[in-house]
Amino acid sequence: MHSSARITAIGTYVPERVLTNADLEKLVDTSDEWILQRTGIHERRIAKENEFTSHLSIAAVENMLQTYQKSLHDVDMVLVATSTPDYPFPSVASQIQAHFGIEQAGALDLQATCAGFTYALHMANALISSGLHRKVLLVAAETLSKVTDYTDRTTCILFGDGAGAVLVEQDDAHPSFRAAYLGAKGEGGIHVYRSGLSTQMTGRELAGDGCIVQNGREVYKWVATTVPKGMQEVVKQANASLEEVDWFIPHSANLRMIESVCEKSGFPIEKTLYSLEYYGNTSAATIPLALAKGIRDGAVKEGDTLLLYGFGGGLVHAGLLLTWNPS
Repeated sequence: MHSSARITAIGTYVPERVLTNADLEKLVDTSDEWILQRTGIHERRIAKENEFTSHLSIAAVENMLQTYQKSLHDVDMVLVATSTPDYPFPSVASQIQAHFGIEQAGALDLQATCAGFTYALHMANALISSGLHRKVLLVAAETLSKVTDYTDRTTCILFGDGAGAVLVEQDDAHPSFRAAYLGAKGEGGIHVYRSGLSTQMTGRELAGDGCIVQNGREVYKWVATTVPKGMQEVVKQANASLEEVDWFIPHSANLRMIESVCEKSGFPIEKTLYSLEYYGNTSAATIPLALAKGIRDGAVKEGDTLLLYGFGGGLVHAGLLLTWNPS
C-alpha cells in the first residue's frame, strides 16, 4: 500500500456531565451490576442541552492545538465523521472551518457510524497520497445522547458523547499508514439504525421515532465473525502478523464484544485499548478517545504499530494498520 500521509497530532474532548450506572437505575429497570456484567461500562459523558457535535469537535481541535503546538492556517480539507450533526446541513466540517478561520479548505461530513474514524482516516490518507491535498483536519464526534431513547433499557445504557481530532499531513519519508481493509454488509442495516425520512427498510416498518434502535444479538454475531477475519486481512496486506501489533484499538461498543473478538482472533486483551469504561459507546469517537488515553497513560509510544478497527451501522467496517509516529 502506497502512502504519503502521516498523523501528526491528536486531541480529544468529552462533556463535563457524567451519567453513571446509578443514575440510569433511576430511569429504567436496570442495575450497576447488570450493566457492568453485560457491557463493562461504568459511566458516560452527556452533552448539555445547548451543546452539540460542532461544539465538541471545536473543543477537541483546541485540545489538539494546545497539546501539539500545531497550526491550522494551511489545512486544505476538513473532514468530520459523525452520525449526529447539528443540522442535516450545513455540515459540522463547515462550522469548524468557519470557527478557526481556515481560509482555503474543503469541508465535508461523512457518515460511517461507529466506523467513521477509520473510514475518515482512510479517506484522508487517500486524499494526501494521491497528491490532491497536503494537510487534512479530521474530527470524529458524536452527541448520541440526543438520539438515545432513555426509556429503552437495552440501548440507553450504552451511549455517550465525545470527540477526537487528528491532523494528517503529507510526508513521503515517514508515512503512518501501512494497510487497510474495508467492507460492508448492507443487508444487515436493519439490525442497528436510526429512523429518518423513510419509515421502511427491506420491506419492514421502522421503529424508533428518530432514536437509535439496535438488535444487539445480531450485531454481536456479525462483529464476532467479521472483525477477527478483517484483522487478519489488514496485517496480511502489510506482510505482517498480529504478533507484530503493539496495540489493538477496536471500536468501543461493548467490552464483552471486544473480549470475543480478541478470543477469536487470538489477540491478547492486555494489548487492547478501549474507551468505553468511563465514556460509554461514543460511536465514531471511541477509537481516538482510546488512542489518546493510551498516549497519556504512556502505553502508546513513538514507533508503535497500531491496529485500528471500526465497525457499526450499515453494516460497515474498516481496519487500518498504522505506525504511531507523530514527531
